Amino acid sequence: MWKMVMAAGAAVTGCCLRSSYERKNFVTDVYELTSEKVTRERRFVFLSDLHDNCFGRGQERLLEAIDQVDPCGVLVGGDMMVVKKRADLEPALFLVGKLARRYPVFYGNGNHESRMDRKRELYGDAYDVFVRELRKRGVCHLSDGSVDFDDEVRISGLELERKYYDKRVSRHMLDTSYIEERLGRASRDKYQILLAHSPLFYGAYGRWGADLTLCGHFHGGTVRLPGLGGLMTPQFHFFERSCGGCLTADGRDVIVSRGLGTHSINVRLNNRAQLVVARIKGV
Repeated sequence: MWKMVMAAGAAVTGCCLRSSYERKNFVTDVYELTSEKVTRERRFVFLSDLHDNCFGRGQERLLEAIDQVDPCGVLVGGDMMVVKKRADLEPALFLVGKLARRYPVFYGNGNHESRMDRKRELYGDAYDVFVRELRKRGVCHLSDGSVDFDDEVRISGLELERKYYDKRVSRHMLDTSYIEERLGRASRDKYQILLAHSPLFYGAYGRWGADLTLCGHFHGGTVRLPGLGGLMTPQFHFFERSCGGCLTADGRDVIVSRGLGTHSINVRLNNRAQLVVARIKGV
């Protein structure tokens, strides 16, 4: 009996130590994509779900890894801070401010940024301050907005209403008409990149016309099991296919970041924090 208790205790201790390591150490994963819409290669770095996590003093390890990629732009998928009883904006602003001095930065909202805007009785003007500070640092904030990156690439950021983060929501509850109402039609001529925080609706993003959708939110499923994938999403969907990696929807690409941080469920197992690189090349 005691041997079983000791073995169980050792296993729990091992899992806790491993989880702590995975939360503080990230991998850089490169996804190679092709499109007839582009004639030259672009490398974008995608950051999502930092949740105030820190990788070295002054984010030095994360910044060094991004510099090694030497991207043409940095795309942010939201949830860079934790917004619960309070909202500490400084870690997110510090990082994106550093990046904006080196690269063009495009910032899309996640559910935590949206929460500041929605619950002003709790957070006051924190959302307005955050957006103002992003723009002051030269960051392009895309909340239901689009911008041409260059002559061949367009970037759009979709704002998802609170109901789309509900635990009872299904992937069929978001239609392309919702996206068109907020962003208009997807570009047919340019390579269309869409920042959309929740990957649950990746089918709708592809049908709207996004050549590449970049998502986060699911934290890789918290615990990843061999052959089964991510165990659980923040909305308590189990073994959801879209927890992480590169998917295809109607012939269009979706990359789901496993994220860089955690918050309420402060666990990662077989699921190291992730820095995403999207290499987009012509056919």
